[in-house]
Amino acid sequence: MLSEPGFSMRKIVMIHANQGQKISFLNDNLVVKDKEGKIILQYTCHRVFIIYIIGGFTVTSGLIERGRRFGISFVFLTAGYKFYESIPYASRGNTMLVSRQYTSNINDQIAQKIVENKILNQRKALLSLRKYKDGIEMIDKRLESLVEPIDDLATLLGIEGTAAKIYFNRVFEEANWQGRQPRVKNDVINLLLDIGYTVLFNYVDAMTSMYGFDVYKGNLHQEFYKRKSLICDLVEPFRVIVDLKIRKMYNLKQISEDDFICQRGRYMINFKSKTNYGVEFAKEINDYSICIYRYVKGYYRWFMTSEDISKMPMAEVVKNDFN
Repeated sequence: MLSEPGFSMRKIVMIHANQGQKISFLNDNLVVKDKEGKIILQYTCHRVFIIYIIGGFTVTSGLIERGRRFGISFVFLTAGYKFYESIPYASRGNTMLVSRQYTSNINDQIAQKIVENKILNQRKALLSLRKYKDGIEMIDKRLESLVEPIDDLATLLGIEGTAAKIYFNRVFEEANWQGRQPRVKNDVINLLLDIGYTVLFNYVDAMTSMYGFDVYKGNLHQEFYKRKSLICDLVEPFRVIVDLKIRKMYNLKQISEDDFICQRGRYMINFKSKTNYGVEFAKEINDYSICIYRYVKGYYRWFMTSEDISKMPMAEVVKNDFN
């Protein structure tokens, strides 16, 4: 298991195979070359946590072997940043942990704590923008409704959804916001949210898999065929990282209409885009890597040793203090 000092040195690497980039290994170094064969990135494998490969790519046994040896996870995305496969560096056989997942009697309480954590971080995000007193007051009312235990999932999801609407309408009020519609990609903001959340989701997945969780067994998100419900749960408090990054890029005019094309009402990245949005999200997530690491590690330790919901860790979204 990675220690915090060891993890703090590990980075996200994003390789665009669709742009002709290639990956190779030289001794214990990861080398990325452009289509002309020029080295554009070189890392010691000891400092790589996860590699995202965008576009078609041939997986070799050597690639998998290096991942196993150095604890590197691989995520494969299409040129449009749609997930299609991953090879996580996973701890297998933690039967005691998995058994606790399926016999826990506090699933409802964990789900409520996750929603509370998510809404608290949305509140902090609005506070950081210093102009949405009305939204903060409305969100405070939703937090008040979480003081007492809620054992009805529909009620809990209703509170989460109402808070999300309040939050999104203010964060993206200047961007002609039409409302959050996952995977529909009916505007640029929804497209970028999908891309950013995909990068974030797979990062949290790689982190969680190190401990040996059954990632398909969630609390807030119920079991569904091939859905990693636990990752859907644990990613919730960190979505604000992506949201605020998009808002910042929009306000700084770093998002250009020329970077996108629209076909049949669905937006997608223009292959001629000057901004590499995937890399931008990866950099931002990397800046918050330690708070994600501490949360997942804390959740694992708490889950293995306690059923006192008051001691369940809460995710604080703060930037790394060593950068």
